[in-house]
Amino acid sequence: MNNILVTGGAGFIGSNLVEKLIEMGEGVVVVDNLSTGKVENLSHGALFYEHDITDVEMLKRIFLLHKPRYVFHLAAQASVSKSVREPDFDAKVNIIGTLNLLKLSVEYGVEKFIFSSTGGAIYGDEVFRVPTPETEFPKPISPYGIAKFSVENYLRFFNHEFGLRYTILRYGNVYGPKQDPYGEAGVVAIFTERMLRNEEVKIFGDGEYVRDYVFVEDVVEANIAAMDRADGEIVNIGTSRGTTVNELFRMLKEITGYKKDPVYAPPRPGDLRKSILDISKAEKVLGWTPKINLEEGLKRTVEWFKKKLEE
Repeated sequence: MNNILVTGGAGFIGSNLVEKLIEMGEGVVVVDNLSTGKVENLSHGALFYEHDITDVEMLKRIFLLHKPRYVFHLAAQASVSKSVREPDFDAKVNIIGTLNLLKLSVEYGVEKFIFSSTGGAIYGDEVFRVPTPETEFPKPISPYGIAKFSVENYLRFFNHEFGLRYTILRYGNVYGPKQDPYGEAGVVAIFTERMLRNEEVKIFGDGEYVRDYVFVEDVVEANIAAMDRADGEIVNIGTSRGTTVNELFRMLKEITGYKKDPVYAPPRPGDLRKSILDISKAEKVLGWTPKINLEEGLKRTVEWFKKKLEE
């Protein structure tokens, strides 16, 4: 019985989640348009539909056929800078696409909807506390963050109006195996592959932008925990520790043996200066804390990329 739907399941975080769900013996249906996901990321045993979440007629058929009990929604237009350039496209995918899923979840009796939100872009730069807790009112400065916040509010509406259970997970900067080094999200993957190929590594801005880097396996565990915990909650998923891009560069340089200095470029529009998440709530409502520290996670990531390049 394929009773768990994972949107974006051929992507970086989604495919790691699908792998874990299949290991647990769950039947998994994946919907992904492969705009950034890859078929080779998918675990054997997942039923795959190459479709877009804006295609409501196809989604209806999938819900009718499989009647999923849980929906993990990870499909997204995930580029902050693209959202700045094309806010209408961002809204079409991230708001309208999600509304399609929410309406169908109500219609077909989904037990719970677990939404992958953002803990960086949603809070904005004008935060009162760092690390930032979930009680901080979001002031996103990019259409991507605005769309994620809009969906969070729609989830409250669908819960209030129709009783749809949900958990919102606000991620820090997720990194690890299967991350795409060719997109503009995922600095760890970009740096790692370029260093292993001995190519130029570009840092946007002065390199003092601070992020909360969380390993993908830990993020997967948070999603699994949300299946039966933290109903109606918004939960930060990070490490509560900040790392600058310059620090990240130095760590990866040491792990990979890279010899060159970085090349600095102008900052990208929409990028936050500092984002660190307070994760104390995650332990209380999910029973979750990250297990993999940054150094260990980077080593695992580099090893995965090394093997990939040798194939």
